[in-house]
Amino acid sequence: MTELSRRAVVTAAAAVGAAATLPLTGAGTARAQAAAGSKQQPGFYRYKVGDIEVTAVTDGIRQFPLPDNFVRNAKKEEVSAALEKAFLPKDQMIISFTPLVLNTGGKRVVIDTGNGPAQGSVGQFQTNLAASGVDPAAVDTVIISHFHGDHINGLRKADGSLAYPNAEILVPETEWAFWMDDAKMSAAPDGMKPAFQNVRRVFKDVGEQLTKYSWDKEIAPGVTAVATVGHTPGHTSFVVASGNGKLFVQSDVTNNPYLFVRNPGWHAIFDMDGAKAEETRRRVFDMVAAERLMLAGFHFPFPAVGHIEKDGSRYEFVPTYWNPVL
Repeated sequence: MTELSRRAVVTAAAAVGAAATLPLTGAGTARAQAAAGSKQQPGFYRYKVGDIEVTAVTDGIRQFPLPDNFVRNAKKEEVSAALEKAFLPKDQMIISFTPLVLNTGGKRVVIDTGNGPAQGSVGQFQTNLAASGVDPAAVDTVIISHFHGDHINGLRKADGSLAYPNAEILVPETEWAFWMDDAKMSAAPDGMKPAFQNVRRVFKDVGEQLTKYSWDKEIAPGVTAVATVGHTPGHTSFVVASGNGKLFVQSDVTNNPYLFVRNPGWHAIFDMDGAKAEETRRRVFDMVAAERLMLAGFHFPFPAVGHIEKDGSRYEFVPTYWNPVL
């Protein structure tokens, strides 16, 4: 058996580096120049759950300095170490956003809508949706998991009109009851009041397009709503099922998986009830791991689908292999 020695690796790397410094001429130069660019190609990825076609469509990423209290019950140094272990910048948070589009054969269903109009590296959902061949006017149903801005703001275009003019908009009735309660908005801390106001802005004059749904019911073909509270009072996940295929859409049960899948006891700053969110997370991941279900995570690295492996009291996210065919 041939052994790969450190000397061989270093020698090979040096040879590649030397080759990279050689001048390119003729057609090779033209090809290299043409390939240069500052943006990725449109981001969408399709896979099947039984007969349901799922399209993961990226809304982009948000990157910002790691706050001292991003994890409420862990020291910043511990969080930095976890990021570094995952080969991520130890002083930066990177959060991905991936809404889903389902083609059930009879209906086109969008689950969550992203951050809204383009704003730097986020707000890319509509651009990538168009690239995937989906016309927002042809969407039959939009399902909302909860009312944080990165999930609902995409219901509106930059001019304030509805992004999905012909779609029924389904929202969790428990979530609606909380955020539309004027008494709760008045009693909320000042830092939370803008979130209440944003909910009212997004859902203003939606009228007959809006329907409130309850848990443990099929709310669209092959889509069942599941209570996963803690992140918000009405936070909802979904089971997408067709034939022998099943996908658990966890919404925001977990934020960045390299922090909160590997450390399920950590409470993210975004979780309104950290203890309840942890309880939900452990329950969901125990179930998903035991049943070996595919899992889609809104804030997981694109295309945000894989499995959960249980390792003692911890878990690990195992990405699904990219598949060139459906």
